[in-house]
Amino acid sequence: MRKPRHNQGRPAIGITRGTGAAALLAAAGLLITAVPAQAATPPPAPPVEVVPGEGTATPALVEGLHEPVDAKAAPADAARGHLEARESRYRIAEPRRDLAPVRTLKRGADETVRLQQKHRGIPVLGGQYVVRMENSGGKRVVTGTSGKYFTGLTAGTEATVAEDVAVRRAVSATAARLGNSRLSKADAIRKEGEKSQKAQALTGTAGGLVVIPRGEGVLARHVTVRGTNPVTGEPVLEEVYVDARSGFPVLQYSGIKSVTGPKAASGRPARARTAQATAAADEPAAPAAKGSGLRLDGGRVDLELSLDAATGRYGMTDHVRMADTSKNTLSTWDASSQDVGDVSGRWPGGIKVFESATAEFGKAATDAGAVDAHWAAGQVYDYYKKQHGRNGLDGRGSTVNSLVGVTLFGGSYVNAFWDGQKMVYGSGDEEFKPLSADLDVVGHEMTHGVVENTANLVYAGQSGALNEAVADYFGNAIDVTASGRSMDDPDAGLIGEDLCRTKSARECALRDLDDGATTSKNFLGVTFGTDNGGVHLNSTIFSGALWDMRQDLGGELADRIVYKALSEYMTPLDGFTEGRNAVLAAAKDLGVTAKQQNVVKRSFSAHGIVPGWEDALGVDTDQLLGKLNISGTGAQAGGGWWTASQSNDDGSEPYSVYAGRADGSGNPKLISPNDGRFHVYPATDGKTVVWAAYGTTSLDILSRPLAGGPIKKLYTSTSDIAGLRVENGVVVFESFGFFGDRHVAYLRPGDTRPTYADGGSFLLATALPSISQGRIAYAKLYPGETDYLLGVEVLDLRSGTKTLTGQLGEPQSLGQTGINGKHVFWLTDDNLNDTGQTGVRRADLDGRNVFDIAPEAKPRALHGVDLTVSEEAVTVSSQTPDTQWRNESLSKLWQLTTDGSRLERVSCNRGEQLSPAAVSGKQVVWLDGTTGFTDLVTLTRPAGLCG
Repeated sequence: MRKPRHNQGRPAIGITRGTGAAALLAAAGLLITAVPAQAATPPPAPPVEVVPGEGTATPALVEGLHEPVDAKAAPADAARGHLEARESRYRIAEPRRDLAPVRTLKRGADETVRLQQKHRGIPVLGGQYVVRMENSGGKRVVTGTSGKYFTGLTAGTEATVAEDVAVRRAVSATAARLGNSRLSKADAIRKEGEKSQKAQALTGTAGGLVVIPRGEGVLARHVTVRGTNPVTGEPVLEEVYVDARSGFPVLQYSGIKSVTGPKAASGRPARARTAQATAAADEPAAPAAKGSGLRLDGGRVDLELSLDAATGRYGMTDHVRMADTSKNTLSTWDASSQDVGDVSGRWPGGIKVFESATAEFGKAATDAGAVDAHWAAGQVYDYYKKQHGRNGLDGRGSTVNSLVGVTLFGGSYVNAFWDGQKMVYGSGDEEFKPLSADLDVVGHEMTHGVVENTANLVYAGQSGALNEAVADYFGNAIDVTASGRSMDDPDAGLIGEDLCRTKSARECALRDLDDGATTSKNFLGVTFGTDNGGVHLNSTIFSGALWDMRQDLGGELADRIVYKALSEYMTPLDGFTEGRNAVLAAAKDLGVTAKQQNVVKRSFSAHGIVPGWEDALGVDTDQLLGKLNISGTGAQAGGGWWTASQSNDDGSEPYSVYAGRADGSGNPKLISPNDGRFHVYPATDGKTVVWAAYGTTSLDILSRPLAGGPIKKLYTSTSDIAGLRVENGVVVFESFGFFGDRHVAYLRPGDTRPTYADGGSFLLATALPSISQGRIAYAKLYPGETDYLLGVEVLDLRSGTKTLTGQLGEPQSLGQTGINGKHVFWLTDDNLNDTGQTGVRRADLDGRNVFDIAPEAKPRALHGVDLTVSEEAVTVSSQTPDTQWRNESLSKLWQLTTDGSRLERVSCNRGEQLSPAAVSGKQVVWLDGTTGFTDLVTLTRPAGLCG
């Protein structure tokens, strides 16, 4: 039975809201509860402070403890023994069974034990609990605990979806995320049975079962998808979680931590060392040597090198920094021969450390960014060692590898990232120096390695923004300290300000930690497909609070507080509120004064990070259905009705299809059955709703009349589908074959098998269908005399005739089609530039009079990703590429008259706007992320130009 819906929603998976705990109680942010003292010795123990967890009986934070535990036991056993003995407080019945040791951080007498939650032996995503202890003089006491242990999990642990099915659907979902909104020449299949370039570019690896902690828990198969984006050439390492009961991808995000954000899509690579790295580590250490080189800013720096006795050459391998604890090194490698797609998550063959005939490295090493990378990596290592007692990124002195000079298709690559094994720095271009040329960028990427080996903040949504904020904070702190720049300097908060060759620091900077961003004015709700749910978009809200704190408290104390919060308090799913609590608790633990504690609180309050901040986000739209808690399923409209999928308030239930009137009258209707499957991609014409239902081995296309009646199964498919549309009983959709082929198909009333618009030929590809008044429009890829060509075809279902529109030029890709009673419209990319701009093209239904109602080449052209059409208007979802990520770069809806004479913004909402569906006239419904949830909203007419 479906549970009743409640007014209090949980985070959306499609569009991200807070992943943190509930609003804290009391003005001080803590709920005070008395706990009996362990010994009646004066002075009395301070009161124990407990912050309740959100959706769990286990506290999110406990402070003020001084409770003895076994001093002789291993730290993890002592920690679990404490939790077991205090079951009434922690509500963890079997900590020795359900909490597995992750790592123990020891610093002096302090011990911090991280424990991973397991549900019936299966890891819980983000379920991690931390126990802090002091072990001195033969006595050990627990001083505090924090984290997330989900007590409400009851999900079964038997998967009904086979591993190979999960892998296939994860790869398909990743391909859809990367480029299925376009039909491009990369979709071509040269001969029957040959995979397309797009299909060849991606592979999936099963990673085992995981419980996603939503409600009672969602059992999922974790799949890592690796490869190369076939359109951009960027590396792809995607983490996909496929529901183990239905096979639907319920969670998907990338995990490469890049400094600029949009340049690299990803997921966390394998942790094992490569053969090359292992061999290098096991070889006898070359004698250490001193050297020097010029940085790209002209400054000469000292370098720790190695000397090869056989060749007499000096290499950028530093044996000195870790000589006291390991045989590992800090090395800088020449990867100028490598494409970025070949180095992400794997060790490329044939690369060598930078070498020189003398101890003074010359111009080539400077221009490549190698001198900067090697020197800066040493500076960052020294900072963590001297300031925080941390030996390397993992705290155990592991090898630090930097790959420098990576290219994209042999050309320039302007980005840098941490991929779980190493730092990768792009070559730069005419304006940008190699990305290692700024110490704060190197500090940022290496700090991602520190985060991964401490709190391991999930790189998506608010926890991902927290990950980015901490990386920016420490990168900036290291750079400002090394340069001697005052925190009062107007440019002190800039990240990447030294990367440009001609632009000023402020023009060049990737971000400014002192930008004044707040939750109420700047937080942006976006899907995980956009900047991983806002990891860069929203990061300066939190990093700005930390920066303010550093300015007021001084660098030494502020850095200690933030590092302690990261290493001893934060856990993987923490959001802004939990991050705030962790910093406050760490400051208190360090014994700051009341005045200093107020400085910390004031810093967060100034940036709007206060209890309940998510409730203050406003919109200019009318809500039709709130808090959908869905991912990638879209919305459609027709005949005065809308339809969309929705989960329950905590997102734990499979999605169900709802429909309602577009004017907002009446109550939404539940259309699909509650049978445990995911019901997605719905469409309606105002008479019927059609949708896809995901099962363990296949999916069904189902339909049901809006007026009520039985549900009919129209077709069962073993491959994935998308783009469902319906009109007068005719159902149109796009089918994805096993070889990466794409085909538009349709079902007439009574059909048991679909008819393919292109005949199902492997030499053709059709995609992105639309339907109106008995005609189907779709993008078509077909062989020409020397190359594949792209066009838009209109199929008249009554006559069976097909009309291929004439084209302007030779488009490299086509986007979504739309059709009405007079014209056919589509998005087109003629590849006239590399800015991602698209045109909106129109033709008569007979294929004549082709012209651009919104040209691709004009200034401020659209960057279209979706399109919908009524008889009066064309609405385009446009997302502007922007390396700095801001509200203006998000997907926004723009509406044109059908002749292109007028262009207006549909809504001025500052969140992401997706999946537009025309109702009639100028009214559109869409999925909006402004509130931090996935809401279905509408406006009957455009809002204007939005300033």
